[in-house]
Amino acid sequence: MARAAAAVERGDHAAALAIWGPLAHAGIGRAQNNIGACFAEGLGVERDPALALRWLTLSAGNGDPVGQRNLAALHFKGDGVEQSDDEALRLYRLAAEQGDAPAQDMLSWMLLEGGRVTDRAEALRWARAAAEGGIATSMTRLGMMHHDALGVERDAALAAQWWQQGMMAGDPDSEAMLGAATLLGQGVPLDAGRALTLLLSAESKGSLLAAPFVKAARDAASIAEAAP
Repeated sequence: MARAAAAVERGDHAAALAIWGPLAHAGIGRAQNNIGACFAEGLGVERDPALALRWLTLSAGNGDPVGQRNLAALHFKGDGVEQSDDEALRLYRLAAEQGDAPAQDMLSWMLLEGGRVTDRAEALRWARAAAEGGIATSMTRLGMMHHDALGVERDAALAAQWWQQGMMAGDPDSEAMLGAATLLGQGVPLDAGRALTLLLSAESKGSLLAAPFVKAARDAASIAEAAP
C-alpha cells in the first residue's frame, strides 16, 4: 500500500492499480476502494461507473469507511446506480460512525438540508465531530447553526468563533460570514473596514455568500473613513 501511495504521488495511477489489484482480490477493503475510486474518476483507467460501483460495494461490504463514503457519494449523485438519498445516508452514517471526518461532514449536511427539525441535533453532533477532524465546511455549518438557532440556542459570539476557525481552515464561506458578522457587529466588534477586507477576500476565493454584503460594507467603510 505504501508503494502504491508513492506511485499516486508521482501521478502514476497505472502503477498503483497494478499493486492494488492483488490486494483487492485478496479482500483488502482499502485497496478495493482505491480501485473503485480510480474507475469512478478515470484515474489510470477509463472511467467506468459500473466497475466503480462493483469495487466500492466490495470495499464497503468489507467495512472500509472510505469505501463506504465513496459508495455513498455514488448513491447520492446517482452515478452508475439509482439515486437514493436514503442509501447515501445509510452509508455515510456507517463511515461516520467509524470516525471518517468527510463522511461526518456530508452526513451533517444532508441531515440539515433535509429540513426536519428532529434531525438537527444529529446534524449538530456530526458537524462537531467533523470539525474536530479538521473539516472546514463543518466549522462553517456550526457557525450557521449557532447564528440561526438550528438545534441550539442562538449565540452570535460562538457563531463568529466557528467562522473564525473555518476561515483559518480555508473555507471562504466562513470568511464571508465572519465579514458579514463584523459589518453588523454580531458576535464580534463592528468594524466596517475589516468587514470589507474579509468580504472581498472571500469573494475572490469563490464564496457566493459575500456578494450581498459587499456594497453595504463599502458604504459603511467610506462613511467611517470620512468621519472626523
